[in-house]
Amino acid sequence: MAEVYLDNAATTPLAPAVIDVITEEMKKTFGNASSTYELGRKARRVIDQARGQVAAAINAKENEIIFTSGGSESNNTAIFGTAQARRAEGRRIITTKIEHPSVLEPMKQLERAGYDVIYLDVDDHGRIALSDLKQALTPATILVSIMAVNNEVGTINPLTEIGALVADSNAYFHVDAVQALGNLDLDVAKMKIDLLSASAHKINGPKFLGFLYEHHGVKLPPLVLGGEQETKRRAGTENVPGIAGFGEAISESAALDKQKLQAKYQGFQKLILDKLTAGKIDFEINGGTGTHDSHHLLNLHLVGVSTTLLQANLDLAGFAVSGGSACTAGSLEPSHVLLACFGKDSPRINESIRISFGRFTTAEEVTAFAQQLVKIAGKIQQKGK
Repeated sequence: MAEVYLDNAATTPLAPAVIDVITEEMKKTFGNASSTYELGRKARRVIDQARGQVAAAINAKENEIIFTSGGSESNNTAIFGTAQARRAEGRRIITTKIEHPSVLEPMKQLERAGYDVIYLDVDDHGRIALSDLKQALTPATILVSIMAVNNEVGTINPLTEIGALVADSNAYFHVDAVQALGNLDLDVAKMKIDLLSASAHKINGPKFLGFLYEHHGVKLPPLVLGGEQETKRRAGTENVPGIAGFGEAISESAALDKQKLQAKYQGFQKLILDKLTAGKIDFEINGGTGTHDSHHLLNLHLVGVSTTLLQANLDLAGFAVSGGSACTAGSLEPSHVLLACFGKDSPRINESIRISFGRFTTAEEVTAFAQQLVKIAGKIQQKGK
């Protein structure tokens, strides 16, 4: 069997139709979308079509979608833009301890600039208590930034309930939906979301492309200054072929039945867990596999098995999984998500792997992986006895 890829939370392979769309647009649509002649107008039409596809996927209006370089830029734009636009109204911002680094790092910078940032605690399943959020909200709160799905343990946050709470306050509600787009149904109107970030490469689209949904009532200053692209909200000549590919990717993703997709992934989780149990492997689940979790992610603690050793052995056997977030995979620092869930003294911090499925993952691949995982982990655990 060829190499088995089970790190779809880090990135996903391009869908065949997306490759076709990008290739075709690279051949025929090379004009600058800001130009007024026909080649430019043609490029503009391609972008407008993709913008409509993105808007439809989250129940937004087309003029509320800003194309960016990816989820990180979108998160930075939402956070720094809100802080700048609303600094006279208040200095309190609420987030959680298990957000993506592209949220947490801007928060740290705002703290240094004098903002009061509240980091909500999570339980051992990675969930916040709504009562904690309600208590933290004050008239001085200008932003609540909470991710839709955690990128390491798969926890789904109750966006509709959070949105209702925030709507009754003075704050904007920002959602990092990078792991949710394509895996869950998102409705910015129903969920009362003011700002939402997402990325193309997590849904079988091209890298270095994303979008920021900005509710029409929200007016943020741009993070990237220069030309007047994206109706003056994000400078820089648009990547027309990439944006066309993004539109195709999000249309394919939006057409999928998310309940069926989650059921498929849940079956993959069960397959792995059953193999581990049958193989008498000592393991624990980090987070959960219930109704409040996205089943495309499975984070496992293999007791007594070093993350780096297990990853290396799986890699040699042709299986790609992660030790945590891809954004911190090269770091020697432990996962901030597992630290927040279990504390610094937990052995889970250095004995866990993240497995993540995509829509092209097959049961055959998962079965082969589960068998290899049992074989490797079993050997290591036997040696440790």
